[in-house]
Amino acid sequence: MAKRRLNKQQQWRISKVQQERTARAARKEKVIGEQIEAGDLGPEQEGLIIAHYGQQLDVEALEAPETLEGNDAGKVIRCFVRANIDSLVTGDRVIWRMSGNDTGVIVARCERHTLLQRPDNFGALKPVAANIDYIILVIAPEPEPHDSLIDRYLVAAEITGIPAILLLNKSDLLNEQNRDSINVLLDRYRALGYRVEQTSAQTDGGKAAGVENLIAGQTSIFVGQSGVGKSSIIQTLLPDEAIRVGAVSESTGKGVHTTTTAKLFHLTCGGDLIDSPGIREFGLWHMSPSEIEHGFREIRDLIGHCKFRNCSHRGDPGCAIQAAADEGRISRARLKSFHRILEDMAEQQARGLRID
Repeated sequence: MAKRRLNKQQQWRISKVQQERTARAARKEKVIGEQIEAGDLGPEQEGLIIAHYGQQLDVEALEAPETLEGNDAGKVIRCFVRANIDSLVTGDRVIWRMSGNDTGVIVARCERHTLLQRPDNFGALKPVAANIDYIILVIAPEPEPHDSLIDRYLVAAEITGIPAILLLNKSDLLNEQNRDSINVLLDRYRALGYRVEQTSAQTDGGKAAGVENLIAGQTSIFVGQSGVGKSSIIQTLLPDEAIRVGAVSESTGKGVHTTTTAKLFHLTCGGDLIDSPGIREFGLWHMSPSEIEHGFREIRDLIGHCKFRNCSHRGDPGCAIQAAADEGRISRARLKSFHRILEDMAEQQARGLRID
């Protein structure tokens, strides 16, 4: 659906929903406060958020407190959140306390070392996952990979400081029609120093040994458009997990969403993996032009070397970036993607607050 401005009725409806949420949060906070005063909550303990379901979260106990039946660390507790805590996401470490009926209350969030975010439909930043060591960008021959989407993810990775790995899944679908174009695409990113790997559940006998080598001992997140097989890879890594596996729509050629919430899985090879909902578009309009420039690793070192301070990098006299492209030091495809992202960002910012 085309984006449009919020009319008065929509603004009123959003305001009413926010008021209702605030009222519910206040009532919940009052109950939690009464439990704390009455000593009905257990001792503080550290936990790991492994899934997010609206106002409730699944927290895995990282300790073995007496309040847990069987004194068993690793038990998953459905928890509510105190109103004074900002947005929590899968991968966050938190401090929580046991409540009644096998539920808990999150009372604090531990410091994050990384945070992956993206803008929502209203322009506000929405956290996706926290404390990630690697972003694994999954692409596939079908649906057709687009450099624009890849570059958006890579810019986000560069800005957050989280290393990115490109993983070509479904490599068995490479054929005479798509092999050359995909190889050119992957070579472009190899030349920039990005790690590029390939895998296929078909040719690997249903195994994912190569993927295990990428993620062992680390906390990684799979990102990429729907239909590229993220959930299928996880199914091969965790065959006992009930993971919905989707397909590519025959009518649109786009992926079908199967994952609805980011969820963290522990791997037998060591390390953790976060499966995130498929994102067909990764907007960067919340960033500044200087951040976009920094997100292109071959461009960032050229910033400040143009003849004019207000250079648009579009053929202006003395443009260092254009000169690098003319000399072959910057891929023209990447430069085109750079311009396209800046144009999209400026257009979205000019439109102001909108809704899908």
